[in-house]
Amino acid sequence: MKYEMIKNDTKIVDKKTLYRIKALKDFNNVKKGDLGGYIERESNLNQNDTAWIYDNACVYNDACVSDNARVCDNARVSNDACISNNARVYDSAWIYGKARVYNDAYVSYKARVYGNAYVYGGAWVFGGAWVFGDAWVYGNARVFDKARVYGNAYISDNTWISGDARICGAMKITKQNLNFQ
Repeated sequence: MKYEMIKNDTKIVDKKTLYRIKALKDFNNVKKGDLGGYIERESNLNQNDTAWIYDNACVYNDACVSDNARVCDNARVSNDACISNNARVYDSAWIYGKARVYNDAYVSYKARVYGNAYVYGGAWVFGGAWVFGDAWVYGNARVFDKARVYGNAYISDNTWISGDARICGAMKITKQNLNFQ
């Protein structure tokens, strides 16, 4: 086992009692005895890998964090969302629904990823941006500022979506199909 739940260090989030975690061994930059973030149940954080929840981050309901993923600061992961494969979620970001964040993706600074959305493959979602519905953001794409990507939209191939942009429906946007002169 790599951590234990501290029964007398709790917080209430969305009417759920969450327990602070404490490392039982050294791994990555975590040292034995380090305090982590908060989880509702042991299934929220895999015991057999190097994933970790830091600071005041919260993971609850049936959400999971695994592989080498990290959830930090005041981020929240809830419902059935999963964070895995070197993904990073931090700075008050919130991942929920059945969303997936994985393969070196970053979600930060008040961003939201929810519904059945996928963020992966080096993609970044940050700065208050939202990705939701059945949308996918991948392939080093960036969605930031207050942009919204939703419906069945796909953003990939180093494409940047920002400002007040709204990308929705069945749109597929890649750098190749944006012809700015």
